[in-house]
Amino acid sequence: MKKVFLMLMLFAPLATFAQKFGHVDAQSIMQSMPEFIKARGELEAQGKQYENELKGMQDEIQRKGDEYEKTKSTMNATKQQETEASLQQLMQKYQQAYQDNQQNLQKMQAEKMQPIMNKITTAIKNVGKNGGYVYIMDVSAGIPYISDTLSKDVTSDVKAEINKLK
Repeated sequence: MKKVFLMLMLFAPLATFAQKFGHVDAQSIMQSMPEFIKARGELEAQGKQYENELKGMQDEIQRKGDEYEKTKSTMNATKQQETEASLQQLMQKYQQAYQDNQQNLQKMQAEKMQPIMNKITTAIKNVGKNGGYVYIMDVSAGIPYISDTLSKDVTSDVKAEINKLK
């Protein structure tokens, strides 16, 4: 009898301190947000604009290169050197524009996505605090298995919380 009572006393605190765990799919939440859809559209439009500018530069380099190859045999050495230097400058200008465009897109992406990520994080924290969760895991981060009996999917709760934050 003492052993049973002792066993109950040992395991009783574990039952009273049961911990709640949740999981969320932050990627699906983000993709359903109007702010994300708008930001993604703006980023794609800017990327397309940069792509068109680079295409124009490539076409110019190609055209001038072809023209140089056709007239190279009739040029004197000085004119050949000047034309080659001009083509080299165009290539360097193209490479610099490509690098600048990549940096600008990365900066723009960070500026557009940071407020969205902050909003999602705030909503997850609010759901965690209000629901008494010890830990909420993001399944879009690549967690291979989550037990449905030990962890509750709080994605819909976070979406509702985001709507409250507006």
